[in-house]
Amino acid sequence: MRKVQLGNTDLEITPIIFGGNVFGWTLNEEESFRILDAFIARGFNAIDTANNYSYWVPGNVGTESERIIGNWIKSRGNRDKIILATKVGGRNLIQDKPNTTKSHILKEVEESLLRLNTDYIDLYQTHYDDTKTPVEETLSAYNQLVKEGKVRYIGASNFSSERLIESLEKSDLFNLPAYKTLQPEYNLYDRQSFEEFLQPVAEKFKLGVIPYYSLASGFLSGKYRNEEDLDKSTRGEGIKKYLNERGFRILDALATISTRHSISYSAVSLAWLIEQKSVVAPIASATKEEHLDAFLEAINVQLSHDDLKLLSEASEY
Repeated sequence: MRKVQLGNTDLEITPIIFGGNVFGWTLNEEESFRILDAFIARGFNAIDTANNYSYWVPGNVGTESERIIGNWIKSRGNRDKIILATKVGGRNLIQDKPNTTKSHILKEVEESLLRLNTDYIDLYQTHYDDTKTPVEETLSAYNQLVKEGKVRYIGASNFSSERLIESLEKSDLFNLPAYKTLQPEYNLYDRQSFEEFLQPVAEKFKLGVIPYYSLASGFLSGKYRNEEDLDKSTRGEGIKKYLNERGFRILDALATISTRHSISYSAVSLAWLIEQKSVVAPIASATKEEHLDAFLEAINVQLSHDDLKLLSEASEY
C-alpha cells in the first residue's frame, strides 16, 4: 500500500489512521485485537489514541485505549512496524479542564509509555490547548522528551488559530520543537471552522493535517436517516445535529458518488477528505472488519473533478 509523508517529518504512514477511541468503549480487548490485526493485515500502519480514552464510559478510568494497544503491541511484537500517535493534556475523571503544564506532560508521558509497552512515541500531541499555560512551557516539556528520545515529533489538536500560530512562532524564536501535525475536527459536514481559521495556518507552516470525526461520528456512513436510526449506535445521540436539510443534501450527494463508483458512503467521505488541501490522512474508527473495506476503497478510488465539486457544493456552509 502506498504511504505518504506525515507533514514535515520522516514518518511515512498509510493515508488513513485508525482512531483508537473505540478501544475500551465499543470494543473490548479481544475485539480490539481482532480489528487491529485486520487493519494491519490490510497494509495500514498508523494508530492514533489518547491518554484519556475512554474516560467517558461508565466504569472506565480513561487509560483503557492505551492499555489495549500496548497489550496488543506486546503480544504481536510489532512496535517497529507501526506509527504510534497519542495525546496528552485532555480532560479526564480527575481534571475537567485541559492541562499542558510541563510537570503534567512529563508525568503523563511516562504513564503512556508504560501502558503502550514502548519506549518512544512517534507523534505526541497536545490534545486540548490549556490557554492558561504559556506555550513555551508546554514546548519546553516536549523539548526535554525529544532530547531523551521518548518522543519523535509533536502535534497539536483542538487549538485556536491564534494559539497555534503563537506556538509555532515561539518554537522558532526559542529553538524549541515545533508542531508538525494538526488534528482538527473536519469532515464533509463540519468544514467551516477548519477551512476558515486553521487551514491557512496549516498551509503556511506546512503542517500535516490528520482530521478526527472524519465520518461525523458515523453520520456520513449513511446509516442514519431519521431519529429512529439513532438507536443503532452508542454514538446516536451525537448524530442528531446532522439530521437537517444540509445533512440530507450531503447524504444525497454521497449516494450519487457511491453508486457511480460502487463504493460505500464512508469511502466517498474519506476519499473527499484525502483530496483536501493539507490533509495527509483522516482518522477513522472501525468496529467490524467489513468497515475496513471502506478504508481500502477510499484509498483506491480516484474521485473526478465533478465528483469533488458535487460533494463540496452539497456541503457548502
